[in-house]
Amino acid sequence: MASTSRDLFGSEANDEAVRGTCDDASQCKRFAVNMGYWQDPYIEYFVRQPKERKAPEISRGETSAFIGRETRRQSGYYARVQGVGRLLKAFLQKTKCNCQIINLGAGMDTLFWKLKDENLLPRKYFEVDFPSIVARKIHSIKSKPPLSKPIMESHSGESLLIDAHSLDSSRYAIIGADLRELPKLEENLKKCNMDPQLPTLVMAECVLVYMSPEHSVSLLKWVSGMFPTAMFINYEQVNMSDRFGQIMIENLQSRKCSLAGVEACKSLETQKERYLHNGWERANAIDMVMVYNCLPPDDIKRIEALEFLDEKELLEQLMQHYCLSWATKDSQNLGLSEIAL
Repeated sequence: MASTSRDLFGSEANDEAVRGTCDDASQCKRFAVNMGYWQDPYIEYFVRQPKERKAPEISRGETSAFIGRETRRQSGYYARVQGVGRLLKAFLQKTKCNCQIINLGAGMDTLFWKLKDENLLPRKYFEVDFPSIVARKIHSIKSKPPLSKPIMESHSGESLLIDAHSLDSSRYAIIGADLRELPKLEENLKKCNMDPQLPTLVMAECVLVYMSPEHSVSLLKWVSGMFPTAMFINYEQVNMSDRFGQIMIENLQSRKCSLAGVEACKSLETQKERYLHNGWERANAIDMVMVYNCLPPDDIKRIEALEFLDEKELLEQLMQHYCLSWATKDSQNLGLSEIAL
């Protein structure tokens, strides 16, 4: 996410592999939407039609699946999208949308546009990612009216600010930044009118795991110190010490993509501990099996009818190796600690 030769995550080869995960994730999201797992009318403007079919384990479950000979670090999919969405909407409800959202490593995410359609926009929505990814996203926004029009409709006041690696409107901003360089990140966010006193939701989906533990801890500590009322949602690997986890790590390493932060992914307890040791009042973590089981039975029945799945054990193993964790601090006593799936 930086304009340095090393960018965010170490060697240039690893940086490139991490940036490539954005394309893998976006392609798989587009495929899942095409299959009817959930609705997203905006993904097509960022992502081309996938050329190949994706395994149902991925559309329903997790990422970094090693299916066939290919390892893919796809993002989201149904359980993840629903789990993150439910936590996010609970935060919006508690704050009555009088808040801001900061989406770290947002990639080609379309959440801003979907929240606008649902009349659930926060006071401001920020995205942060590698400058090269941000440049691509800004190009799509500028060249495609279905993306630019909602930003302009929600914009008021002075003229919209835009350059190659940033865009700032009154309700939406996207910034190319380095998560290791926290003073510069803070400066860039404040230039786009980030308000530390507003209740703030920070999202990081498959982001912290690519950072060293030192850098991810610094980031979590920075967020807890910057915002008196805040929630952090993190989605990434867990239970990575067993054989299945080791195979996942090896498959990613074969693509020159290392998990620098895997130490925090040993267990649900280690996931919670890093919040509690760095300024957060409450922390929760559940694996994706639990997330899936929290979904409405009719919902599960609908998505399981979309594609035939004969490897249910693989799906369950994958879900056991990913988790949602979230932490809160609540100086305004909004009841953020009550948020749960």
